[in-house]
Amino acid sequence: MKILAVEASGPVAGCAVLEDGLLVAEYSTQYKKKHSQSLIPMLDEMCRMVELDLKEIDAIAVTAGPGSFTGLRIGAATVKGLGLALDKPLIPVPTVDALASGVFGTDMLVCPLMDARRQQVYTGIYECRTKLTVLHPQCVVPLSEIAARLNELAAGTREVLFLGDGVPVSKEALGGLMEVPYHFAPAHLDRQRAAALAVRAADLWEETGEACLVSADAFRPEYLRKPQAERELGSRRNYSMVQPAGTGNV
Repeated sequence: MKILAVEASGPVAGCAVLEDGLLVAEYSTQYKKKHSQSLIPMLDEMCRMVELDLKEIDAIAVTAGPGSFTGLRIGAATVKGLGLALDKPLIPVPTVDALASGVFGTDMLVCPLMDARRQQVYTGIYECRTKLTVLHPQCVVPLSEIAARLNELAAGTREVLFLGDGVPVSKEALGGLMEVPYHFAPAHLDRQRAAALAVRAADLWEETGEACLVSADAFRPEYLRKPQAERELGSRRNYSMVQPAGTGNV
């Protein structure tokens, strides 16, 4: 099976090609350019370098969310356009699952942290000994809540590995929250990778067959919560509907 993977859920923009377990190519950047400027040129260059005809791929893997609202929309628009043009199905992969898939062969509990703002993180808890095992599915919670869960699961027996773009903003707080030994992943493992996304998509295909496939037309990102603009608009609407005491109609 030949899978094209497109990653745009966070600071990293990337694409990769996985064919029958062989990573044929990966192109990844984390720089000042917006994903809207870099993703398609990267994809074109990668295909040119490995002489890939996109008509040959079997499916397109995409991080389905959560993540950056703008990044998820750019990634969704890219894979939906490709899927419709090529008549190829998509394999949506939960973003936090894909991030955890970059780790392998460890006895530590793996906990990705993506900065969700508003003092919250997108996170989950995983084992990554020989294959990814989801212990706590991806969610959006305060850092204190996921730290308490890790302390409970790892108490006296396990260590914890943190990774993701939420680590830099969480390091200081973790020092006061964690009761078990913990570590931070090195640079080559601590961000989203299109290669890890492709491998996770291949595993889903092997485990579930066509059940993991979604048509390009039907795919929608999974945000886990509303974008900030919608939340603020909702707050203003709710506020405007509250009448001060004694001002109602009689």
